[in-house]
Amino acid sequence: MSLDMGGKVAAITGAASGIGLECAKALLNAGVRVVLVDRDRDALSTICADLGKEAIPLVVDVTDKASVSAMLPAILRQTGQLDIFHANAGSYVGGQVVDGDPDAWDRMLNLNINAVFRTVHAVLPHMVERRTGDVIVTSSIAGVVPVVHEPIYTASKHAVQAFVHTLRRQVAKHGLRVGAVLPGPVVTALIKDWPKDKLEAELAAGGLMEPVEVAEAVLFMLTRPRNVTIRDLVILPQSNDL
Repeated sequence: MSLDMGGKVAAITGAASGIGLECAKALLNAGVRVVLVDRDRDALSTICADLGKEAIPLVVDVTDKASVSAMLPAILRQTGQLDIFHANAGSYVGGQVVDGDPDAWDRMLNLNINAVFRTVHAVLPHMVERRTGDVIVTSSIAGVVPVVHEPIYTASKHAVQAFVHTLRRQVAKHGLRVGAVLPGPVVTALIKDWPKDKLEAELAAGGLMEPVEVAEAVLFMLTRPRNVTIRDLVILPQSNDL
């Protein structure tokens, strides 16, 4: 049994490309009004013009405190409610620790961890007051399986998993559901710094997924009956050995 999504409102961060954009399209097709949240104003404008009037662009820098504080009021001014919040924005840094750039790590950790915590915190009071809502976080298989060539990224996603599991238990009493989608490698801009030989080998072996496959998994999570929570949904390419 699947829930009817018609009339609901969702907001998705990092929605101008990749997984966020495909999730927005999937929800729009399911009858959801979607606020696409991203810092790329031009991309949002073009995308939302193509997607139609139920797609609402909202420029937010999720790493900026003031911008995040203004996010929920801006959503509510245009929609009146928020039923689904998908904390999807993130970045990736891989490679050997000994050769790494701690400043690049800081930027990634701020986006992958602090921005997730802060944006979810921003929308929770509204959902708690309404006693209903869904929070989805884009995590990674690296959140449950330490990936040797991406130790800092793996650490960021382990932090996300800990947050999801504890937050879910805190807010369940308010009628909220919290879950994470944990994809393996996906063809997005996040893996642009993969070594060329690794990327080519994974593509040839079928070791990468498309963003639309993640979007379909998220839609499955959101359409379960309200008494069912998908805490973690791991999706991997068939050839992945993790």
